[in-house]
Amino acid sequence: MLIPGINILVWLGIMVDFLKSYGKFKLSEQFAGIVLPFIYLIKWGNDKETKYLGQSASDEFKQKHQKALKKSSSREWTEAIIFAVIAATLIRTLFIEAYVIPSGSMESTLLIGDYLFVSKINYGPRTPMTPLSFPFAQHTMPLIGTKSYSDLIKLPYYRLPGLTDVKKGDVVVFNYPMEADSPFNRPVDKRENYIKRCQATPGDTLSVVNTQVYINGKAAHTPDNGEAGYIVTTDGNPINPQIITDLHLSDSQQLSNTDLLMNMTAKSAATLRGYSNIKAVRLDIKPKGEADPGIYPKDDPHVKWNQDNYGPVIVPKRGWTVKLDSLTLPIYRRPIEVYEGNKLEIKGNDILINGKKTDSYTFKMNYYFMMGDNRHNSEDSRYWGFVPEDHIVGKALFIWMSTDSSASFLNTIRWSRLFRGIH
Repeated sequence: MLIPGINILVWLGIMVDFLKSYGKFKLSEQFAGIVLPFIYLIKWGNDKETKYLGQSASDEFKQKHQKALKKSSSREWTEAIIFAVIAATLIRTLFIEAYVIPSGSMESTLLIGDYLFVSKINYGPRTPMTPLSFPFAQHTMPLIGTKSYSDLIKLPYYRLPGLTDVKKGDVVVFNYPMEADSPFNRPVDKRENYIKRCQATPGDTLSVVNTQVYINGKAAHTPDNGEAGYIVTTDGNPINPQIITDLHLSDSQQLSNTDLLMNMTAKSAATLRGYSNIKAVRLDIKPKGEADPGIYPKDDPHVKWNQDNYGPVIVPKRGWTVKLDSLTLPIYRRPIEVYEGNKLEIKGNDILINGKKTDSYTFKMNYYFMMGDNRHNSEDSRYWGFVPEDHIVGKALFIWMSTDSSASFLNTIRWSRLFRGIH
């Protein structure tokens, strides 16, 4: 009863035995007593026909009520399916869950078609915030396309104790930090799952200089299999298709007769430079001061950041107080309003939070800065800001299956990637 997840299954068993002790042998009666106990236990408690028959787990009880306890094959199948659904839901919610990689934002660390297991235990399982939902559907019902959940009951964010905190370098699954006014906005636990690498934790100062990430002034480790955009200059002869496959060169764009823009790892770039028809391979870096309108915070005239040169910015930490002014407000307004549920207004030169004039704000949650390993092909914190702690789902552990939809039938499974740990 003290073990999360297991205690729910044990409680269900205790309730079924309890209801049997009062003659409630039908599946419908047991279902009603478990799902709506505040109605049916009171009803039966005031029913003169409902009497205590003895301990249902005893041999004497089983022998005496053998006929009533006998189950049809259809009921046995129904109970087995119900138990399987409940057990699988508890495992997915509290322990471990399977995910598939749909995009190339983490290449070449993770590839499209990688199937991986994500641990809920590492950071602590997040309890359901939208408990009324259809099992195994994230937010949309298969085939019919309707909502798979109900907004009737909404629970506050709570996380059970975990083994560790989110650390820099962890590959993390989280719910997409959606705009509050987005037409696709959903409850936090029903939003799309994203997977990125944690670059900065609460209280860190992050900056990106010419694609190199710096944390608190020190260069961060660049993932060995991380990709970026490179401009490849050839002598006019095409690159052998087999080389493109072997070095995993992707997202190729022809810039001129001799120049191509391609995504690749630093190791692939070094190998490519050794071929006779390759004249140069250089990183495609946007210069510092060249503003990208899609970069967070958007529409701020003070910010001249892009995907390759970003920050510095302080990642909010629970209990940290930030002074609010024309420079900090564009960066921290979204966490204050959208994630922490405050009403922020600007009246003249005054800032009002929940109707009270203020010049500072103290954060209630921890936040993280997430980036994809494929630095030039990733929608991440550089584009939508910080990830709040209540959006964190779990830590990616290992790849259990990997398929390549573009390969031939015999080569569909990437055997070398099976059961590979994620680092």
